[in-house]
Order: sequence, then C-alpha cells, then structure tokens
Amino acid sequence: METELCSREGIIKMLTEKSALKQQIFDNTNNIFQELKDLLQELSAEINEAIDECDKRIKVEYVDRGKFEAQIQVAGDVLIFSMHTNVFEFNREHIIWQNSYVQNDKSNSYCGIINIYNFLADSFKYKRSSDEGYLIGRIFINRENQYFVEGKRQISMKHNSFGSKIIDREALMNIIETAVSYALEFDLLVPPYDIVKIVSVDQMNTKIENSKLQTGKRLGYKFNSNDI
Repeated sequence: METELCSREGIIKMLTEKSALKQQIFDNTNNIFQELKDLLQELSAEINEAIDECDKRIKVEYVDRGKFEAQIQVAGDVLIFSMHTNVFEFNREHIIWQNSYVQNDKSNSYCGIINIYNFLADSFKYKRSSDEGYLIGRIFINRENQYFVEGKRQISMKHNSFGSKIIDREALMNIIETAVSYALEFDLLVPPYDIVKIVSVDQMNTKIENSKLQTGKRLGYKFNSNDI
C-alpha cells in the first residue's frame, strides 16, 4: 500500500509540476508561432509592394499550411516554418548546459521548437517528392519566453545569451529576415558528375513526365550545421 501511495504521489507531482511546465511552454511556443505567421504575411506584402515596379515576374507569396506550419515563397526558394507540438530537453552534451540561466534552474532548459526549412520552389511546383530541403534554423522558446536560435547566420541570440531577452516581434522579424537572406544566397550547385552519371530508365521516364530527378541545393555535398 505504501509503494502504491508513493507511486501515486509521484504521478500527481509529475502532473502538477512537469506536465504543467510543458503545457506552459507549448502555449508560449504556439502563441509565438501565430505571431510569426502574422509577420510572414506582413513581410510578404511589404516586399511585394517594394519590388512590384522592378520586375512583375518576381513575387513573394505567403501560404498558411495549417495550425503548425507556414510557408513563404521568395522567388525560387520556399521557406517552411514548422512548430513541433512536443516540448524538448537538451542532451547532456549540448552547450546550453554551460549557460548560467539554465544551470540555476533546470526548468529553464525545457523548450518548444520552431524549425525553419529551405526548399526549392520547383520541388513543390513539379511535385519532385525526392528533392531535398535543409534545416537552416530553429528557434527554442522556454517557459519564460526566453529564447535562442541555432542555424545559418542566426547570431543575434545564441545559446550564451539565453535568459537575457524575451522573444518579441522585433526578434522574430530579425530571425525571419536572416533566414530569407540566407536562403536567397544559398545557391543551387551543380551536383558532382559521379552522382548523376547513371540514370535508370524509370528515372528518365519520370523526368520526362514530371521533371522528378532528385534536386537539392547541395546534392552530393556535405551540409554542415556550421556551414555558413
């Protein structure tokens, strides 16, 4: 009976503390993500207005892909912002554990995540399902709306600044603009000859029908997290 009581008390403690903590982080991340959607739509409208007189072929298009996904197409690039519905803690080897804010309170280490992926617009247009996209950034948000960012050129709020600033509209717009700028400069490279020298009949038939030979910005090349 005593073991049962201890187990039940432990479950209640976990529900009232840890599960409530994770629910708060989910709510924070979801609120930030909805604000991020608004900013993507706002940025699209402003850029379109600015470039309309330059070249009418170039457009920036915002697409709401559902509650936890949003897309912005900028010329030949697509950026997909995807909120994960779960809450995470960092592995023991992660550099975040060197941060005093996390060391002082382990609860601060639990975070929601918003991932930023870069694809070629033609991959969706021509339904090339085997094409590759790249994770170019991810935003971590905790119970106090403190945040940090990992990814390409995302240097405005790194792990060592975690705990010093609450995420807001200005920070979100900076993250978005940095991601868009990186995607536009992240060019499509000619794949190594040995990667594409052999093509099956099925691949060629598929290519003729739907232009589906695999394409990626770094197809055949190693893509590193610190590759800036």
